[in-house]
Amino acid sequence: MSHAREQVLGFLRAIYARDIPHALTFLDDGFSFVGHVPVQLFPHLGARHGKAEIAETLRAVQQRYVSMHHDVLFIATDGDRVATIVRVHLRKRVSERVIEFLVADFYTLRNGLIIEQRQFLDSFDLVQQVLEREVIEDISKGIRAKLSLAAAE
Repeated sequence: MSHAREQVLGFLRAIYARDIPHALTFLDDGFSFVGHVPVQLFPHLGARHGKAEIAETLRAVQQRYVSMHHDVLFIATDGDRVATIVRVHLRKRVSERVIEFLVADFYTLRNGLIIEQRQFLDSFDLVQQVLEREVIEDISKGIRAKLSLAAAE
């Protein structure tokens, strides 16, 4: 197995074991993270730079969720680049509700450490799970209201 693959898997194991100090050992000091999600709802998942900001993000996630588990469904490596698809299971601290979603991550390593992570997920589905309700009707009502206003003008 490639070193890059093992580094990413080790990073994921540390995150989901809730071991922030160990997770940080897999990262370069100049680590850059971007989670492509609505940051208005998930402010801790926007752009983050450096180990201190990542540690803060991981602490925020741990405060919101009492348990965290993951299953790596797919992993591919090409030199110092790694792509993963991971099924994530989180149990909300407040309601005990389980949130489950897929996330695609793209990592770049330099000198054996992760320097960059780009994350993509189905944010619509995640929003519904976090809010614990269907939001499509709210969106539809908003669109219909805007269309009615536009038609009246």
